[in-house]
Amino acid sequence: MPTPFRHTEPLPPRAATGRVAEVYAQAARDFGIPEPAPFVVLSSAPALVAPAWALMRESLIAGPGDRTGKEVAAFGVSQANKCRFCMDAHVMLLHATGDHALAERLARGLEPADERHARVLGWARRTRVPGAAPEPFPFPPEEAAGYLGTVLAFHFINRVVSSLVTERLLPADAQRLRPVRSLAGRSLSRTVRRPAVPGASLSLLDDPGRGPAWAAGTPVGPAYAALSATATAGAGLLDASDRDLVRTTLRDWDGSHPAPTTDPFPDRAERPGARLALLAALAPYRITDADVAAWRRPAHTDHGLVHLVAYGAFAAVDRVETGLTAPGTRPAVRETS
Repeated sequence: MPTPFRHTEPLPPRAATGRVAEVYAQAARDFGIPEPAPFVVLSSAPALVAPAWALMRESLIAGPGDRTGKEVAAFGVSQANKCRFCMDAHVMLLHATGDHALAERLARGLEPADERHARVLGWARRTRVPGAAPEPFPFPPEEAAGYLGTVLAFHFINRVVSSLVTERLLPADAQRLRPVRSLAGRSLSRTVRRPAVPGASLSLLDDPGRGPAWAAGTPVGPAYAALSATATAGAGLLDASDRDLVRTTLRDWDGSHPAPTTDPFPDRAERPGARLALLAALAPYRITDADVAAWRRPAHTDHGLVHLVAYGAFAAVDRVETGLTAPGTRPAVRETS
């Protein structure tokens, strides 16, 4: 069977030990999928698996806010980031929530019929552009940690997936068929509709800290802090000038996708590490075998590649997070009925 992974060869989940194995066990119980590809591909750099899982679990699965609304937000982020794998996954998960009509409207490229879901979708799409969601949040104040955590989790996961996983969610792209995605979603419905206990993933993290103020003391905060600390450690794979280039480029990024007819990234022969990090941040779907081969050295294993991609991905997350929550840019929260 063809591997779903690009550029790396992660260990089979059955070979997992320690915390990676614990993540797979929690994913099977709380997500309904025992070997989710975004976390399997991260397993080449085991330190990243638990924080990435924790942020998704504590926001999308166990965080404040209804699951349907957060799935819509995750779909919107994935659409803005052009992550087809994740878009298909969220359509399937919306089927699992029982919102079949909504799932199929999104699958066909239509807007939600429900006004609140339409507002959530539009807001989530705009989060890719730093500071471009100035209107009030389309959810109640007490749900902000769940929605913000979900959006930021998928700005990270989208980039990892687009960098290192193929677009095919199911073999032969079967999820493109309505009966298949509906049936697959229904198979997950019991798990998706079962309440998840907040904070269950935090025991997998090493002293992550409280996290940002917007997390409001929920388990989303420590999960975000843990992913931030672990992902940014990948900066050590670059020299100082390359790190400066990544920082300045992300500081000036306006959220746009680079035009397909241009190549604004560093030359792969001269600065292959900076090129990979910036591709992961801004256009991960454009990473090629040649880009990876130019960076590979005996010391640059799959472990290093995953860390470098995670560093670039989180550099974009950090830019998005600042645009959403920094003083003076954070919009007021809209009360909803």
